[in-house]
Amino acid sequence: MYTAAEEMLRDVKKLLKENHPNANLETVERAYEFAKEAHAGQFRTSGGPHIDHAMGTGKLLASWRMPDHIVVAGILHDITEDTPYTLKDLETRFGRDVADIVEGETKISALKYRGRERYAENLRKMFLAIAQDVRVVIVKCADRIDNLKTLNFFPENKQKRIAFETMEIYAPIASRLGMGLIRGELEDLSFKYIYPEEYEWALGLLVERVPKKEEYLDHLKGIIADDLKKNQVNPISIHGRVKHLYSLYKKLLKRDRDIEKIYDLVALRLIVPAVQDCYTVLGVIHQRWTPLKGRIKDYIAQPKPNGYQSLHTTVFCEDGEIVEFQIRTQEMHEEAEFGIAAHWFYAERGKTSENAQKINHHLKWLKELVEIQKNIQDHTNFLKALESLKIDFFRDRIFVFTPKGDVIDLPEGATPIDYAYAIHTEVGNHCSGATINEQAVSLKTTLQSGDVVEITTDKNRKGPAADWLELVKTAHARSKIKENLKKTRLAGWARIRDLARKH
Repeated sequence: MYTAAEEMLRDVKKLLKENHPNANLETVERAYEFAKEAHAGQFRTSGGPHIDHAMGTGKLLASWRMPDHIVVAGILHDITEDTPYTLKDLETRFGRDVADIVEGETKISALKYRGRERYAENLRKMFLAIAQDVRVVIVKCADRIDNLKTLNFFPENKQKRIAFETMEIYAPIASRLGMGLIRGELEDLSFKYIYPEEYEWALGLLVERVPKKEEYLDHLKGIIADDLKKNQVNPISIHGRVKHLYSLYKKLLKRDRDIEKIYDLVALRLIVPAVQDCYTVLGVIHQRWTPLKGRIKDYIAQPKPNGYQSLHTTVFCEDGEIVEFQIRTQEMHEEAEFGIAAHWFYAERGKTSENAQKINHHLKWLKELVEIQKNIQDHTNFLKALESLKIDFFRDRIFVFTPKGDVIDLPEGATPIDYAYAIHTEVGNHCSGATINEQAVSLKTTLQSGDVVEITTDKNRKGPAADWLELVKTAHARSKIKENLKKTRLAGWARIRDLARKH
């Protein structure tokens, strides 16, 4: 009879062997034995032995297809915090790489959500830790998900603190790093502790609707599989996808709480071998069913800012049912689910340079924050700026296009002025008008994902208007407007002073 921890060790080794044939399983076993001995006599709030949490964290990382050294770091992540062993001990036994990840994860674990006044400071420390080694946040997410599963054993005030911290910090960071599946788990596990009544309401809708939808999708799977066979497309898989509960709740709030307006409650997802197959499948679907106008989205040609790629189409199916189809390759699927975490799997398969590029893309926003910190030396001003930047970087994102097809990543609610300053400060300062999708619009117009935006500039314009500060959503645009207004004001005072001296 195996203990829970021993069962998880078997699962970890099996997952590693499947995903990384050259994984060092002996090191994983040593990590398990070391953690079991180090945490002997320690128990979780739920009453179970601490080793169950260590192995639960390791198993999650293995299920995310992480290589052995990151899984080992997950198993050992609490060693220096909860036992007499030191980082030097870990380095001696398991190498510098593992010790560095554990050190970074321990620093992040020391940060506690204590309300808004210390929130920005915690973000600053976290961003610096992640910028130094992004693997620490992947391990931390696994640690947090495993802990959230036993949150019901904690006192109510601690439940709320941990859930808020997860929603405010970890879920948005997972989202910005493209880790959609991980973000969904973090949000769903926290949701019921923050908004228990809303959680029960959304869950009730899901429980009521999903079984009928899934039964209907099973019927559609057979139809689409036959159509694909006739067109010589061999899908890797065709499966249903149920929307994450918190994501459903947020969408319901935008749709007047009307579940009938949610078309992707359950979507049919098709994974195919190659990019050209994605477009063939789209054509096959549209040959059989009529698409809804405006609901065909090509995220392959124009990926989302966090790297997400997929083809989406919503169609009228049998009996007038409206169904969303998502079509992607296996690699796109891995990217959508695990984001930056997926690239260690592919790097191990020899795609090192390509994945290094993708990792850098994911970390672009984080590097910008670190640069901003270097430029704002005053600690208090940096924390104020960071609180504002948090709104920029963690707000739901949209992406719009330049007339040349370049993608500009902006927070939801952004206006053409935000877009202008994202292009270049001088474009922002001399902005005199905008067109969206070739239609002239007001500068206060809210941009939508997929818009093609063009800015008209006037070289004679002296600078931005003060009331633009009320229109912009990005900290970047706001700071550039303030900077220009301050220069204009100082220049005005200088002219007055000069005139006074002459007289």
